[in-house]
Amino acid sequence: MAQITAPKGTQDILPKESGKWQKAERIIRELCAQYGFKEIRTPVFEHTEVFVRGVGETTDVVTKEMYTFEDKGGRSVTLRPEGTAGIVRAFVENGLFNEALPAKYYYLIQCFRYEKPQKGRLREFHQFGLELFGAPDPITDATVISLPARLFKKVGLNNLSLELNSIGCKECRAKYREALIAYFEKDQEKLCPTCRERLEKNPMRILDCKSEICQGVAKDAPLITDYLCTDCHDHFEQVKDYLQIMGIEYQVNPRIVRGLDYYNRTVFEFVSTEIGAQGTVCGGGRYDGMTEQFGGAPQPGIGFAMGMERFMLLLEAAGITLEEERGCDLFLIPMGENAKKEAVRLTGALLDQGAKVQYDLLGRSVKAQMKYADKIKAACTAVLGDSELEEGALTVKNMADGKQEKIALSELNAEWLEEFCK
Repeated sequence: MAQITAPKGTQDILPKESGKWQKAERIIRELCAQYGFKEIRTPVFEHTEVFVRGVGETTDVVTKEMYTFEDKGGRSVTLRPEGTAGIVRAFVENGLFNEALPAKYYYLIQCFRYEKPQKGRLREFHQFGLELFGAPDPITDATVISLPARLFKKVGLNNLSLELNSIGCKECRAKYREALIAYFEKDQEKLCPTCRERLEKNPMRILDCKSEICQGVAKDAPLITDYLCTDCHDHFEQVKDYLQIMGIEYQVNPRIVRGLDYYNRTVFEFVSTEIGAQGTVCGGGRYDGMTEQFGGAPQPGIGFAMGMERFMLLLEAAGITLEEERGCDLFLIPMGENAKKEAVRLTGALLDQGAKVQYDLLGRSVKAQMKYADKIKAACTAVLGDSELEEGALTVKNMADGKQEKIALSELNAEWLEEFCK
């Protein structure tokens, strides 16, 4: 029988790695709570229209990358390729706009895109992101940008640069679109087939093309920042002012347009040179008016998403090891049937107090159990035999420094164990 393997573009996160992921996720959750963001969880698949309407029918995500299929009822459904569209749908459908504004949500989700797998880019991948509704002021943009900036600083990532741009509003982009079409039309035969299609549908997307030829054609293209209306210009200037007040360094990159159609005004990316071609670790921006596309009242919105695989690669490249929690505080080594029963009783009491305690399940020798305790990185071990039962005490050994201490069974508790394990 042929061996069954994981599908192309997916990966197993094994126990030796999952502890690092859990630590990263705990840091993220704690930081989001500090900012007042609450977790939201949406379905892993949605009606296809959610993404066509929300992400944009001319985007690569919708035209090339979505996992779309018909269910048994003949309905077209799509595995989630990104987080924002589903959250906007949930915000409107559940009437969350009636609650206190601004509404602040974060998510840690799995997404799916059919694209060529490469380092930091998988077909099944994980995202951390957040969305904020109901706050149009430029201070909101800076505040949202400050959260990933603070996250990177908190974990010790200092080699990321923040790139910032404004892509204006509908009025700005209408004039800019005309200028782009006029610029690219004279060299349209040099563009790749995809960008020739984009020229009429969404010429701004040509600026985001990864083809070196298209990049060469676009190098002298008009800049969106030269076409901003007064309101969009002032908004962008205030965002930059607030970032300076916050001490967040940035550089304006007028070529950033982002790959999804719902963005307007502020867009941003945190970029690294440490993980190869997939240098954008986190990106987002403002998407005012997107709620209207889902049948809701107009609400300003802004958010970002960060690829967790890229984040973990970046930590690895920087030599940063997130400290994992102890997997086992105490491994009990029972000798004999009576000792096994006492180990079960004692373990239950310590588990109820919050300690992490295990005992042998395979009837192995003391030597084999000690080896196992070492493999699972138990902080402490204790042999429990007939003599310990008669005396009502056992000797606990700290595996890190070798110190030992005898303690009565009746006095052994989680608090003592925590102190001894340090």
